[in-house]
Amino acid sequence: MVTAESSVKEAAVQTVSGGRILKVGPLKPSLTATLSEKYDALDLPLGDGRTSFLAEHGESVTAVVTSGRTGVDAALMTELPNLGAIVHFGVGYDTTDVVLAEELGIGVSNTPDVLTDCVADTAVGLLIDTLRGFSAADRFVRDGRWPAEGNFPLTRQVSGTRVGIVGLGRIGSAIATRLTGFGCTISYHNRREVPGSPFAYVGSAAALAAGVDVLIVAAAGGKGTEKLVDREVLEALGPDGYLINVARGSVLDEDALVELLTERKLAGAGLDVFSREPHVPEALLALDTVVLLPHVASGTTETRAAMEALTLQNLDEYLTQGTLTTPVLEPRSR
Repeated sequence: MVTAESSVKEAAVQTVSGGRILKVGPLKPSLTATLSEKYDALDLPLGDGRTSFLAEHGESVTAVVTSGRTGVDAALMTELPNLGAIVHFGVGYDTTDVVLAEELGIGVSNTPDVLTDCVADTAVGLLIDTLRGFSAADRFVRDGRWPAEGNFPLTRQVSGTRVGIVGLGRIGSAIATRLTGFGCTISYHNRREVPGSPFAYVGSAAALAAGVDVLIVAAAGGKGTEKLVDREVLEALGPDGYLINVARGSVLDEDALVELLTERKLAGAGLDVFSREPHVPEALLALDTVVLLPHVASGTTETRAAMEALTLQNLDEYLTQGTLTTPVLEPRSR
């Protein structure tokens, strides 16, 4: 007996046999295994083997699965003439040339919503750690400095602070909701004012920074937000201000941030993302005023499992129906 479920599975196999799936960049191990075992996916090699691999397999690839850290740039896209969909594991897709994808009719998907809570939790955790100096205090104890030096220096209170959020989307809104429980005054900057938002809208990032104690960056990455938080914004935040970034390294002028932190022209920063990951500016490693995380905002078992499921759902929907579950761009026939 052929059930609806078996029909979908059969359709997926038939579709895959007419075109190949390509894995681009490192992915969650269980997702990599599923793509290999269920979909017979190809792996894009690095280095010298890439050119010969694409010459042999490029025309057969109809879908790519990648991550927000790797993406599909213009050069790779043009070497995959039958590519119909780019499926991202993660909410970010700024490493993919979305403009070219739209021109070519290539669909693009990501995994929104399922990681909102964990990223918002991380932003609040970074804010508390940065202002209260908990990571530095932990090192103070572990290094045996408490008996030798006495009490740890006083730090900054979190409750009641003025917080500005750059990017009041899903994640920014979740951060704002959490911080209202701390009695924080919330304001934000977006390209456009959010209708019905209970929070104060500010027309520029610099003006927002000038009026807050903590600036949280939660804007999407991409060319439209590159260095949105620039030197002017950071200088407006001032020597008593703190910067928290859970968005993308590209949204921030990292060189200016490092300079201002080392010169004590900013009070501190909590960073989960960097411009040249996994490389972190050397100067930041010695600063107790900075909390550094290795891009782990969505890094919980529950969230990564939900991201994986949604990635595969997007892939299956494209293979069987030619559409995407959570599209950034819907595919068009090429």
